[in-house]
Amino acid sequence: MLSVPGKGPEKTDCVASRIRVMFPHARGPLVVHRLDMETSGLIVLALDESAQRDLSSQFENRVVEKSYVALLGGSPLAQGSGVVDLPLRPDIENRPVQIVDHVHGRPAKTGWSVLAHEIDRTRVRFTPVTGRTHQLRVHAAAGIRRPIVGDALYGGEPAERLMLHAAELSFLEPGTRRRVMYASQVPF
Repeated sequence: MLSVPGKGPEKTDCVASRIRVMFPHARGPLVVHRLDMETSGLIVLALDESAQRDLSSQFENRVVEKSYVALLGGSPLAQGSGVVDLPLRPDIENRPVQIVDHVHGRPAKTGWSVLAHEIDRTRVRFTPVTGRTHQLRVHAAAGIRRPIVGDALYGGEPAERLMLHAAELSFLEPGTRRRVMYASQVPF
């Protein structure tokens, strides 16, 4: 499901529109960050403009901590962890694809660690430092050289879905400034 409405009437159903129905008193833009349509897991929305500004600022200033779980195809990784630091930009002729571009790309950095080796796949935890479009997908394919299973855009082996899940999210609760942490069980 889309995080926000897409172009065209067939793409109006999205997380933001469903939240507006569930919480009719909500005001403001609601959306704090987005997930790729094929990515499952946790997403944060705000119910008023003040909370939306606060949470958006936390994302921008890297106060929010988040982690994702993915299945990478191919042989098991020899290294147990690492950091991918590859700048990204849109491929103008092939949207929505993102490409590594050391001259014109925006900085993008992702930590990763192996959670488990499976027969012909590796389960990893991604901890993105930045939040670029398709960052984890490109960093898996171009940086680790193991595309995410089910990722048709970046060379992943076919699967019933993109094996990428936003598993944990932690931020300062607007109003109380108390750090809260949420977790979502990985469905694969």
